[in-house]
Amino acid sequence: MKELALHILDIVQNSISADASHISISIHEDTVADRLEIHIKDNGKGMDTDLLNSVKNPFTTTRKTRRVGLGIPLLNQAAQECDGNLEIKSVEKCGTDLIAWFRLSHIDRMPLGNMAETIALILMSDNDFDLQYEHRFNQRKLTFNTQELRLMLEDVPLNHPDVVAWIKQSLQEEIDELYQQPNKG
Repeated sequence: MKELALHILDIVQNSISADASHISISIHEDTVADRLEIHIKDNGKGMDTDLLNSVKNPFTTTRKTRRVGLGIPLLNQAAQECDGNLEIKSVEKCGTDLIAWFRLSHIDRMPLGNMAETIALILMSDNDFDLQYEHRFNQRKLTFNTQELRLMLEDVPLNHPDVVAWIKQSLQEEIDELYQQPNKG
């Protein structure tokens, strides 16, 4: 994978497949601590101890269509190659909690990628789940929550093409603002 957003998309697809009704994605970029942290948590069916202990192995998968599962092993490798790591906690019938971190300035760290597009792709699925997205860059923060959005939209589904396009555009504008240098005037 060429960007971390694709890893995030893959992990969230795992959460959706695990029947999660609530998924949270948190990204924190801290230039002072030189750390990028990605935290994905769900309330899906979770993993038993055997699966949890072997989930970083590429030859471990719950899929029936192929015999390898590369999402978590590749994210783990990407983190370790950038002076980071990946930790997973999971409890059956309660959900999974994944945290990956990287040295932000590491020359081999792949770019974060287009998170607005990634969130839009996640929301295009027909699954019924709530998504919370938080993105922090140093002291600035943006939050997005589908529960709040559903209240505003009433009967309009989140995966309606016009809604997805609006979400993508709005998130991109907020992400762009997140990275802007504050005025010192």
